[in-house]
Amino acid sequence: MDTVVSGIRPTGNLHLGNYFGALRNFIKMQNENNCYFFIADYHSLTTHPTPADLHGNVKSVLIDYLAAGLNPEKATLYLQSDLPETAELYLFLNMNAYLGELERVTSFKDKARTQPDNINAGLLTYPTLMAADIIIHRAHKVPVGKDQEQHLEMTRTFANRFNRLYNVEYFPEPVAYNFGEELVKIPGLDGSTKMGKSEGEGNAIFLNDDAEVIRKKIMRAVTDSGPTQPNQPKSQPIENIFALMKALSKPETLAFFEEEYNNCRVRYGDMKKQLAEDVIAFTQPFRDKIKEIGSDDNYLQKVVKLGRDKAHESASKTIREVREIIGFKPF
Repeated sequence: MDTVVSGIRPTGNLHLGNYFGALRNFIKMQNENNCYFFIADYHSLTTHPTPADLHGNVKSVLIDYLAAGLNPEKATLYLQSDLPETAELYLFLNMNAYLGELERVTSFKDKARTQPDNINAGLLTYPTLMAADIIIHRAHKVPVGKDQEQHLEMTRTFANRFNRLYNVEYFPEPVAYNFGEELVKIPGLDGSTKMGKSEGEGNAIFLNDDAEVIRKKIMRAVTDSGPTQPNQPKSQPIENIFALMKALSKPETLAFFEEEYNNCRVRYGDMKKQLAEDVIAFTQPFRDKIKEIGSDDNYLQKVVKLGRDKAHESASKTIREVREIIGFKPF
């Protein structure tokens, strides 16, 4: 059984884009692999060193992931800051990471350009912290998005460098996890191709949005003036509405509005009303579960403790062996 590691950024509540992206695959992975999912609260400080409510964001993400189907009995779900072994391995990896290679990382250059007043050491060494997160559990596979591919390649570099410097075959060389199918991409309500919190609250539908909020967001979704000829190509905002309907509505509902569009009879108001009701029905179980879990502090404490203990068991073994390899020995 392969060991899989993936981080979850504590950026607040989850939206449909998150769910149909990585999260549904995380739920599948936990049944087939030895999975470690961690909430990356250390990582969040690289861009927001003084967060307004770090604990609240971590709690929201934890609740949402549990409500969506992550099982703490199957996967190890823990907080990054609960695992001091990660920080120690991060220190060791930094000793053999070079300034030039870190400065060439695309994400560092992008962040340095967009936040010139906060080019901190944590931002520079983000790849070594990510590497520590992964190889602390001696992972074989890592699910990564396009923007993280370079970081995974650097993790492979750091793992191989450690093995070469100390003449061991200790760390596996982690590879990208292949989900075996295309991820469903959920577009935004503002006419953009991506649903995300950074694009604005009105762009995304969150799993904990209530029915009235969902109706208002979808009714405000960007559309156009409608087709003027049969089978007219759809504009991006209309493609988005149909993509949402394809993911969340019944096939016959989608087929009906496709036919209406192709015959220039479509009424976007009716279409959005139907889509809103379908989204409400789809997200209702999540809302119920979020409410149930969020009101049970004892359960959340048990989940966090279980994850911490399971992660510590794996990480402490790695750090003990890494120390021995490097040469740290008791007198």
